[in-house]
Amino acid sequence: MTKRKNMQVNLEDVKIEPSWKEALKGEFLSPYFGDIKEKLIGAKRAGVVYPPSNLIFNAFNLTPFDVVKVVILGQDPYHGPNQAMGLSFSVPSGVRIPPSLLNIYKEIYDDLGIREPNSGDLTYWAKQGVLLLNASLTVGANMANSHSGFGWQIFTDAVIKILSRERENIVFLLWGNPAKAKIPLIDTNKHLVLTAAHPSPLARGAFFGCRHFSKTNFYLTQHAKTPIDWDLNNFQI
Repeated sequence: MTKRKNMQVNLEDVKIEPSWKEALKGEFLSPYFGDIKEKLIGAKRAGVVYPPSNLIFNAFNLTPFDVVKVVILGQDPYHGPNQAMGLSFSVPSGVRIPPSLLNIYKEIYDDLGIREPNSGDLTYWAKQGVLLLNASLTVGANMANSHSGFGWQIFTDAVIKILSRERENIVFLLWGNPAKAKIPLIDTNKHLVLTAAHPSPLARGAFFGCRHFSKTNFYLTQHAKTPIDWDLNNFQI
């Protein structure tokens, strides 16, 4: 019986911001990433996949490797139509703001007095250096966690490890148990890790009072970095 040959990934075909392509070159060329590609092609043949192909690496394209100041780790892209845009917790402007994001906005108001915006588009944060990273980068329509076995977690764990190793003084915001499980990947001697319950209503408000947004900016300022303007009302398209 012949062993199945891994699908090869041509680096030139990977549409991702150049600094990330360089940083993650070893991942793209590894056998497991060929497996991800193969599974993704199969999933697209079988049904609808979110986000659209051009937005799978949106977090990386908006926040180059050397610009990352903060990482907010999510789990799975939204699996409803017109929601997922390749940024954790974010939905395009005009789409109803999901409950978890509404709770994030409430905490920002309590923490910093910033009024809740009427859009769920977090591009403004991404452009300031907030890497909005989901643990899985794709999902099947109406099927939560359907691509969790594709190998994306190996890839996104590598993203966290490489940032931890190559960069300094990044703030990692880990909300909920799956995100907290990533702590061993991060060198806490040179980065700040802040943990809290997940902002989902299912956590019954345990997220509130974490004040992660002011704590993030205090740490960035301490390390001579420009703080994040969390006020999405300032976002100009």
